[in-house]
Amino acid sequence: MVKATDMMGAQSPAVAVPPYWEEAKQELMKRDRIMKKLIPQFGDLHLVGHDDPFTTLARSIVKQQVTPKAAAAAWQKLLAACPKFTPAAVLKAGAEELSACGLSKRKTEYILDLADNFKTKKVHASQWDQMDDEAVIAELVQIRGITRWTAEMFLIFNLLRPNVLPLDDPGLIQGISQNYFSGEPVSRSDAREVSANWEPYRTVATWYLWRSLDPVPVE
Repeated sequence: MVKATDMMGAQSPAVAVPPYWEEAKQELMKRDRIMKKLIPQFGDLHLVGHDDPFTTLARSIVKQQVTPKAAAAAWQKLLAACPKFTPAAVLKAGAEELSACGLSKRKTEYILDLADNFKTKKVHASQWDQMDDEAVIAELVQIRGITRWTAEMFLIFNLLRPNVLPLDDPGLIQGISQNYFSGEPVSRSDAREVSANWEPYRTVATWYLWRSLDPVPVE
């Protein structure tokens, strides 16, 4: 167990290191000259996972297409409106109360639809640990408001999958551009070619490229 740095730079309580993390660091530093330079810069920092699938996905919807500050404010209002943030509590709150938290009409609909999917067990959250990455993505993108990128972030931050390559993530593409191509534009094909050297730890390499752009770990 180690202490992780939260988004404000403070020390948060001890959290578990993903079981593959240390091995992944060593393998990436052996194989990749950029990772060999990058990884030691961040010491004991590591990916910190989120526990509750419903909360993780709802928060990802709140974050879509708004500034981090606006997303954080809306999320805090949501938690105030639904202190027990469960599918049943969200459905009970209803559209009017969710909208009053600063959510757009569409995001309100998305979160209510997500809650309905969980409450009626249209999604198989209890089975996701046993399903492969693409099977989880295929199920998640059937929910309104969940894109492939959102599903990949869920694989990384909730299921702690070690080999996710989120090609739709601007931070990953920018990180590859700055670290591997001297800031030149990078295509998805370029990104795939670079990432071939990272398997089966593409999540870990992605996380370090995010850190190279913003040293404060994201939630």
